[in-house]
Amino acid sequence: MKRLVDSGIVALTLSGLLLAQERGRGRGAETQLPPVQMARAPEIPFDSVPDFLKLPDGMNFGEVPGVAVNSKGHIFVFTRSNSAYGPAYGAAAAQLLEFGPKGEFIREVGRQLYGWSFAHSVRIDRDDNIWAIDKGSDMVIKFNPAGRVQWVFGRRQESADEAKPWEHVDPPLPARDGLFRQPTDVAWDSKGSIYITDGYIDSRVAKYDKNGDWVKQWGTKGSGPGQFNTPHSIAIDRMDNIYVGDRGNRRVQVFDTDGNFLRQWTVDVAPDFNTRAVNGSTPQPGSMLGVGAPNSLCIPPNQNEVMFLGESTWPGRVFKLTLDGKVVGVIGRSGRNLKQFSGAHAIACPSEHEIYVAESSNWRVQKIVLHTRRQAAASR
Repeated sequence: MKRLVDSGIVALTLSGLLLAQERGRGRGAETQLPPVQMARAPEIPFDSVPDFLKLPDGMNFGEVPGVAVNSKGHIFVFTRSNSAYGPAYGAAAAQLLEFGPKGEFIREVGRQLYGWSFAHSVRIDRDDNIWAIDKGSDMVIKFNPAGRVQWVFGRRQESADEAKPWEHVDPPLPARDGLFRQPTDVAWDSKGSIYITDGYIDSRVAKYDKNGDWVKQWGTKGSGPGQFNTPHSIAIDRMDNIYVGDRGNRRVQVFDTDGNFLRQWTVDVAPDFNTRAVNGSTPQPGSMLGVGAPNSLCIPPNQNEVMFLGESTWPGRVFKLTLDGKVVGVIGRSGRNLKQFSGAHAIACPSEHEIYVAESSNWRVQKIVLHTRRQAAASR
């Protein structure tokens, strides 16, 4: 039976712990927070299209941290499939695959690329250029629509003497202009300026102009306004407000294009504590672990009203929200089956009724079709 709860608030006072999300692959430090007023929100009815993406025979996805859709409806999937070419610190875990609007496989982009190491996210700009963010090589790579490398940002650390994975040290290492330590995402404003979240080590946003020239950076490690604990995702609306998914602090912060802090909000919707985490232990009832932590953000093109936010491995839901953080509805829950999620690491949203959810824990991309109000009413 469908559970539709009135969006007018059912408050649950929950005190507890916030788990700062994944340092690399799912774990972090606990931070004590004051009690939080949690609410329930309506469940949005939806369908998941089974077996939408058609891989070549004998091929499978690995963890899928990235998905994007271009203006022609082509879907780009950045997967941690083992391409066996490398190494950075081992065989490269990154392949960028393109599919047609009906899910048909088209090609592999950047096969055996020097910058591939450990896939993190992929985005498409307004000119259909393809941007891949590789956490393992510390690089952001821009391809033209034909799949040719145009720009590279950052540099992989490879030398015979010193190359090794970054360590999480406290206090953090100073950030370096033009170089990255495990970057996470990229977005663009209306002038074409480029914003890169440098998320796992440096805790900042880096800004470049439309020509790819360095402009500035902002942010340090912490929990205050303008500070970050794993800035994991970024999205920009038509008014050039910049939304940064500050995952470890379980909040979204909003900035102007100069990096000035404007506001912040959290998603405090109570999960179903009867669901189990796909990977790892399930938090105790009443815990704030992972609740609303913004793993992924997406604002549909050509509108300025709503956005989508994906949680981490647990509770594993996707939310539809207004741009001021009000929850419109909840999509799915934790699990392995269709219409369930684990590690909603990236969302592509060509419209507010159709989204693609890339799951790092379930090794797949789900095409999700949201029911309109008329369809939802007819199904009752």
